[in-house]
Amino acid sequence: QPHLEEFGGGLVQPGESLRLTCASPGFSLRHYAMGWFRQATGKEREGVASISSESGPTTTYADSVKGRFTISRDYAANTVSLQMSGLTPADTAVYYCAAAWAYNKVGAPLGADDYDGWGQGIQVTVSS
Repeated sequence: QPHLEEFGGGLVQPGESLRLTCASPGFSLRHYAMGWFRQATGKEREGVASISSESGPTTTYADSVKGRFTISRDYAANTVSLQMSGLTPADTAVYYCAAAWAYNKVGAPLGADDYDGWGQGIQVTVSS
């Protein structure tokens, strides 16, 4: 399967913003639903945001990030990004980019079972 790479993690203070980017060198992501998931220490992995493969894509967000996070595609750069604002310590987690290589439905799923390609994850820490 194509390799997914995440960029942009780090340490920020509460209230600040951070942008994560997912890339797959040499492989086009435009035809696949893509998602961002996160896993905090001691917790299960949860879906954060997803974007569909259709032209004029739809997006889905977890309730905990609605209005703060935005997922988007850059077709020219072949990347999928997660713009995060108003970060709080509760957003601290390892964030994973995921691709639904075999998903053949319309829409932007947010269940981990719909995704079969995963990046290695990148740490986001929100702390003062």
